[in-house]
Order: sequence, then C-alpha cells, then structure tokens
Amino acid sequence: MFNFAEKYDEYLNFFNISLENCLNSVDKTAPNVIKDAMRYAVGDGGKRVRPILCFAACEMLGKDKSAVKNLALGIEFIHSYSLVHDDLPAMDNDDYRRGKLSTHKKFGEAIGILAGDALLNFAFETMLKEENPSQFYLAAMSLIAEYAGYSGMIGGQTLDLQNENNANATEKDLYDVYLNKTAKLISAPMLAASCVNGKKYYDEIKEYGYHLGILFQITDDIMDECGTLEQIGKTPHKDDAENKLTSVRIFGLDGAKERAFTHYTQAKKIISEIDKIGFLTAFTDKMYERQS
Repeated sequence: MFNFAEKYDEYLNFFNISLENCLNSVDKTAPNVIKDAMRYAVGDGGKRVRPILCFAACEMLGKDKSAVKNLALGIEFIHSYSLVHDDLPAMDNDDYRRGKLSTHKKFGEAIGILAGDALLNFAFETMLKEENPSQFYLAAMSLIAEYAGYSGMIGGQTLDLQNENNANATEKDLYDVYLNKTAKLISAPMLAASCVNGKKYYDEIKEYGYHLGILFQITDDIMDECGTLEQIGKTPHKDDAENKLTSVRIFGLDGAKERAFTHYTQAKKIISEIDKIGFLTAFTDKMYERQS
C-alpha cells in the first residue's frame, strides 16, 4: 500500500545526501565566507518542495529519480538564491527565513547579495555536471532557465514590487504575479522531469503545475495572515503591513480560502488523467491542508 510519508522521506533523504555531496564539491580556493553563506542559505531548512516534485514526476513518468538529481539540485539553488535576494532591505526586508536569521542578517547585506549570485551560478554549474546530457536533458535546463528568468520568476517578482501600494490592483494583476513569481518555479521541476522523459504528459503537467503553484501561493497568503513565526518560518503579517498585493487583500480571507479550494480541485482533476499519481495526489492534498 502506498505510504506518502515514507516516500516523501525517501525523496528528502536522497536530496539531502546529494546536496551535501554537491556542497562539499565547492572549490576549496573560494573565500570561506561565501562558501559558508551559500551553505547557510540552502542548507538546514525548507521542505524541499521543488526537488521532491522533480523526483516524484520523474518516477511517475518512468525514469529513476537519479535521472534528474542535478536538475533538482539546480532548481533548489535557484529557489534559495531567490529567497536570499527577496529578504534583502531593497526587496521584502525580512529578518527571518526558514525559522532562522535571513542570510543578509547573518552575514551582512553585501555577502547576502554575493551568496545569492553565487547560488544562481552554482545552479547551472551543477546541472551541467551531467555526463553526456541528451537533447531532452538540455531542453529541461533551457526550461528551468526560462521559468526562473525575466519571463518567469524574476518577471513575477518585478510585478510584485510594482504592485506594492497599488490601490487599483486587479485580480488579473494578482494572477500575473502569482503565475510568474510562484507557479512557474513550482511547475519547472515537474516539466523538467517531463522533458527528460521525452515530454511525456507535458501539457497536463504544465496545467497541473499552474494550479498547484497558485494554490501554494494562496495558502502562503492565508498562513501569513493567520500563522506564527514558528509555523511559517518567517515574519508573519508582513504582507499586510507592507500593503503587498495578495489574495487576502483582493478577495478577503474567506474569498482567498474559496480560491484555494478552486485551484485545489482543478489540480486534482488534471492530475487524475495521468498514471501512477499516488504521490502527487497526496502532495496536493497536503498543500491544501497546510492553510488550516
């Protein structure tokens, strides 16, 4: 019988071992402070949602998780760098991340910026360690670069900043931010796994990733409104204090919960059309349940 917790732990342990090996490979001639800041930013924290989705999608589509190991590491490095930069005073100005001091508060603002830069470069260095990469693997790397860049995550972060204190922001503005800032980097690991497997179920996974990513962000909004530092690992109520564009601001708390349910049911419906979906179905359930 399928056991979600056991499978999650299997993926998490595989990732953590791979991460440790990868971090240990960092050039020994690099300054210790940058190596320490990189390790601090990416290590010891987070649920590793994106690499776990990469492993799960890859196995669902027919290949062993080891086929996407370096892609999963690269995506987590990209995600971690984005959090380091997001916490900076010029962006969200947050003192805490993953339940501990944010990287720039621990190492100083300048090293925080450089640590983020280093992790972004290290992401592609790691993905390029793949021996004899196929055209499908290179397509996966290209997709990750696109979804993390100016037409994806960075574009979404830009829209997010532009909409702060925008009293006229609309539902469309909100969804433009959420699609690019969050949903694309939730989709990218699963679409990368699809690429490695010859783009199997690519369109279905793309649509599923959209709804899962929006669900992820809306439940984050709800938790920011209702959660504690211990629960969410970062300063609560900051979005409201800084008048950020959120689903709670546009729809109200009850309306945001209704939207979360809509995207949850759509994600479940889409994923039901694919074989061997046990893990992703349970993952979607857990994603929805975390708001309560």
